[in-house]
Amino acid sequence: MGGDMNSLDWAVLIAYFGVMVAIGVWSHKRVDNVSDFFTAGGKMPWWLSGISHHMSGYSAVMFTGYAAIAYQYGVTSYVTWSFPIAIGIAIGANLFAPRLNRVRSRLGVASPLEYLKNRYNLPTQQALAWSGVLLKIVDVGAKWAAIATLLSIFTGVSLNQGILITGAVTAVYCTVGGLWADALTELGQFVIQFVAGIAMLIAVLNELDGFSTFWTVWDDLPDSHAEPTVGPYTLIFLLSYLFIKTFEYNGGMWNQAQRYMATDSAHSAKRSARLSAVLWFVWPLVLFFPMWVAPLIIKTDKPADSYAEMAEHLLPHGLLGLVIVGFFSHTMAMCSSDANAIAAVVTRDIMPAIFKSVRQWSTRTGLLAARYTTLLFLALSMGIATQVNSDFFGDIITVVIKWVAGLMGPIAIPLMLGMLRAFRKSGPTAALTSWALGLIAFYLVNYPINDAVEGGVNLEYQVAVPLAVSLVLFIAIGYLKPEDTPERDAILASLNSDGDGPGSAGAARTVPAPDATGRTKVSGASD
Repeated sequence: MGGDMNSLDWAVLIAYFGVMVAIGVWSHKRVDNVSDFFTAGGKMPWWLSGISHHMSGYSAVMFTGYAAIAYQYGVTSYVTWSFPIAIGIAIGANLFAPRLNRVRSRLGVASPLEYLKNRYNLPTQQALAWSGVLLKIVDVGAKWAAIATLLSIFTGVSLNQGILITGAVTAVYCTVGGLWADALTELGQFVIQFVAGIAMLIAVLNELDGFSTFWTVWDDLPDSHAEPTVGPYTLIFLLSYLFIKTFEYNGGMWNQAQRYMATDSAHSAKRSARLSAVLWFVWPLVLFFPMWVAPLIIKTDKPADSYAEMAEHLLPHGLLGLVIVGFFSHTMAMCSSDANAIAAVVTRDIMPAIFKSVRQWSTRTGLLAARYTTLLFLALSMGIATQVNSDFFGDIITVVIKWVAGLMGPIAIPLMLGMLRAFRKSGPTAALTSWALGLIAFYLVNYPINDAVEGGVNLEYQVAVPLAVSLVLFIAIGYLKPEDTPERDAILASLNSDGDGPGSAGAARTVPAPDATGRTKVSGASD
């Protein structure tokens, strides 16, 4: 298939890369300090934050792994994936989004994990930071591998060349421009994806019965294609996924938390979350419909390639290039947002705990460190991506999807529930124990128990049990060994009180907030 792109498609692809770099260079002017780099200085409009939040939740896996599920099983690809994500974000719009914004505006932090030092203690913060960073290096490596695989299908370039091209372009714009560049490129990527997705939908309708295809096509597809839950994607899987994604997409994986932190107020963060939830309800339907009807248009032994093959079969040159750009846009959005979030955690949470000199860094030095850390993370994840076909990693994309879903819970629960007043009694013991035993539960369910059980452990249990273990322990230990203190209660009071807008930060000036030294400081504004 590599020969099917012509000069017009290449021109579209190269122009896209050029625009992404230009946005990064333009965003550079808006970044004066670490707060600007990691949280856009709390000045991002709610609608931009919402679109950015939505886009940073996709990757090329949508057009490979989920295209395969859609080709084989039909509508369950939507019902058990984007639908529960939309519900989870809608739940978090009131529960988590405003509190994450107050973490920045009232506690004066630039990383989602920075407040954990005072909410729990330094060891808890470090455990969550280190485990999350290591998981994300492998996770983003898998995302690079997915987009490079698609690039090789269309263009014939090698896997490693594809990783180098996409990684290098992403490195330029997200290192230079920080979160502003991430959000603005995601806005551009959303527009491109909108045009490409609509073009693909129209092409598919024209190939079949026109507009009436929406209701006539189901008679020609297998009966199971219209079933909401089918095959391994059971009702229990759906409920498990809703459980997991409510934590993950509301900030448990950090990059989404930054979108809420970047808005100017808790109210704006709520609006941002609601917009993202609406987009998750609606937009995947447009992307998935061509995948559902693909068996009527093409026959393939590789369902993961079905969307790419259909695009080449149906679309004229130029539009084909735009669809290819759409693949890139999702993966680059997710990888750049992850890179920014990881750099925030490394420079704000991990390095000050290890090196005393970090605590005296000037604004310029801190900003340089943020950029170098972003580059280092991208380089490490690209290195992992080049090993995707090695014996050591095997089918890394499948493994990592399971790893992220399964390991996210133990890392996210102390972060997310730590902001809610209902869990004020859960302190460092509850946080560290739930984290450690959640990780152990993941290992046991996915490896020794999975190997011992005939047919293996069902996927929904592999990913849900660690989260359930962490959740039960976090709550139970809080009641058995309450560790609430006046200082911790003051942090919770700050995060849970109403009153939004830039001025409200001043009301929290007596609230202890973590600083780079690891000591308590009194602050109500960001750096």
